[in-house]
Amino acid sequence: DVQLQVSGGGLVATGGSLRLSCAASGFTFDDYAIGWFRQAPGKEREGVSCSSPDGSTYYQDSMKGRFTISSDNAENRVYLQMNSLKPEDTAVYYCATNRGWYCPLDIRSIAYWGQGTQVTVSS
Repeated sequence: DVQLQVSGGGLVATGGSLRLSCAASGFTFDDYAIGWFRQAPGKEREGVSCSSPDGSTYYQDSMKGRFTISSDNAENRVYLQMNSLKPEDTAVYYCATNRGWYCPLDIRSIAYWGQGTQVTVSS
């Protein structure tokens, strides 16, 4: 049974940092690409970042240089390090997989979602 467990959200001031964690069970990160998505109030869910088993990564333009995705295959965890946070980064963040190999992940093809974690950036 595939499960994704997200943790690490919270409240941070503008310019601060947070690290989100996504722990997987039922598969390994050698099998599937893992993506991070977010949904702000009143907005559609959007892709943030993605890590493929071949080592390639993807970032939405507004996150490049600020966010870093990484994986710990021994722990079967994927992390999203978020630096220089802005109020517009406030959202619920999710990890997900479509059981595919390539990044970025098409949100319409997502097979499994983590439960989401709230990130709030105060101005």
